[in-house]
Formats: sequence, C-alpha cells, structure tokens
Amino acid sequence: MSQANSKPVSARVLDAAIAWQLCLDCGNGSEVEQAEFAKWYAASEEHARAWLQLGMLDHRFSTASVPARNALLKARDSAHHRMRKIGSGLASLALVVGLTLLVGKNHLPIDYWMADQRTATGEQRVVTLADGTRLNLNTHSAVDVRFDETTRLIVLYEGEIMVQTGHNDARPFIVKTRDGSLRALGTRFMVKREDDGTRLSVLQSRVAAHPEHTAEETVYAEGQQVVMHRDGLGQRLALNPGADAWTRGMLVLDNVRLSDMVSELNRYRRGHLGGDPDGADLRITGSFPLNNIELALNALLPTLPVQINQRTPWWVTVSGKPEAR
Repeated sequence: MSQANSKPVSARVLDAAIAWQLCLDCGNGSEVEQAEFAKWYAASEEHARAWLQLGMLDHRFSTASVPARNALLKARDSAHHRMRKIGSGLASLALVVGLTLLVGKNHLPIDYWMADQRTATGEQRVVTLADGTRLNLNTHSAVDVRFDETTRLIVLYEGEIMVQTGHNDARPFIVKTRDGSLRALGTRFMVKREDDGTRLSVLQSRVAAHPEHTAEETVYAEGQQVVMHRDGLGQRLALNPGADAWTRGMLVLDNVRLSDMVSELNRYRRGHLGGDPDGADLRITGSFPLNNIELALNALLPTLPVQINQRTPWWVTVSGKPEAR
C-alpha cells in the first residue's frame, strides 16, 4: 500500500466503509444500494482510502475464523475483556495490531482495547472510583485509572467523560489527554476528545488547563468551556445549556443545524447515519433520547420538512423532502 493510501482515516468514515462492505457482501444489495455506494465512494478521497484499507485488512486476515470486517464491527461494541487477557488468541492480537497500523493510532489506538474502562458505540456507563469520584463514560469512550500515593490520574484515550471528584482526598486530581492535562479544583466537569483538540466544560467550581507544549496553565470557572490544543487554548466560551444532558440519556439542542444534530446522533449508532446537504441548514430545538436513535429521528418529521431514508440497517440518511428543496 502506498504512503498516501495508508494515511489514517476517521473512525466515522471507517464505520461507513464497514457498513457498506457488510451490505454488499451479504448478496442482497439492490441496484439502488449499489448506486448509493458508488456515490459514497466517489464523494471523498478519504472514502476511497478507507475502502482500500478495509480490503487490505480482509486480505491480510482472510485465514482467521471470522472475517476481518465482522471483527472490526463487533470489536467496538461487544469486547468485554482487555486484549492483555485474551491469552493465546494470536488472530485477535494480529487483528488489533493490523488495525493500529492500517487505520491510524489516533482513531483506533491499541490503548482503547487495553483501557481499564471502556464503552462501546451507544453504550454509557457510570463508575465509582476508589476515592469516591463518580466517572460517567459516554459512547465509545476509554480511560485508564492511575491512582498512586501522590496523584489521582485519569487518562482519556477516546470519547467523553464527566467527572465528579471525590472529596476528603488531598492528592491532586488530573485528567490527561494527548493535548495536555486538566487539574480539578474541587469540581464537576466534562472532558471530550475531539478531532482538533480536547474540549473542557466546567459544570461546577473550577478546572486548570495545561496544554502539552506550554509552560503555564489557565483556570476556567463554572459555566465556561474551551478547546485545548497541544500548543495552546482556544477561545473561552459560555457553556451550552444542557451540555451534560447525555449523562441522563438525552441530547438537548437549541437552534442547532440539522447536520450537527445528525452528526452527534451518529456517535451513538453503529453503522452510518448521515445527512444530505439539501437539509443541512435546517434548525432544530428540542430534547431527544440517545438510547433510541430511531425515535429521535422520527421526532423530526412533524416539525421539519425532512424524510428518513434507511437503505440498510447500517445506512440511514436524513434529507429534505423533494417539495421543500
């Protein structure tokens, strides 16, 4: 594979490629589905690259008892044991190593599979740590918990967490990501890994943010958010209302673009959930359940001129109605 074709692809594009391969390989792909696949493949160089990389995985692991594409899809939502406990499963080890090399460390890191706590796509979990800290893990999230005599450290590899720190413990409480560290100052806050940085949202008290490649830290107060990059901090912004609603299984939106809503819901659903450009700028306000994406999408129909198109169980798009275009 050339260097250009081995360039990492995003987890979302990889999911879409997996969904299409499952659809087309099942033998039931209609002419419409094949045309939709051709449209998807031609829409982006990244789509074509993901398709090639997925094919390389299938070829490389064709001797395994389970096709590589099925292992890719299932690994994110059904693995309950760390890779270090798999033992003699050489095929499983080879698959994870292959994923790391071909897909890219930033999107499917081996640390995800070995994390102390992780959630699958669509799964949420609450963990109480030894010091009494309450840790909420959002969809497809992974953390290590590293407490010692001097420090309480959480390493966030993927996804999003909400932290409510335990009291009566003098050790500093720190959340670390690839972009830097966040030091709690007696607080409740959220940390989210994003493509271009780490988002800090302070729900209560204060948090000190220290980017990886800077010498100083900056304190953020209750009701504030910021995106931290390795070499600095973004603009200090007010926290969006309902930002922590996901911890209660809801998505709360206030005058948000439809495309942004669809993108957010896609984080909680296996396969591909996308939107056509014709309805992207429609605005939506409301509360939607995260544990039932179909119900959330159907709630759009009475209020917006849109339609829900389900090509396969793994491929759903939201588009404007023809008469509204």
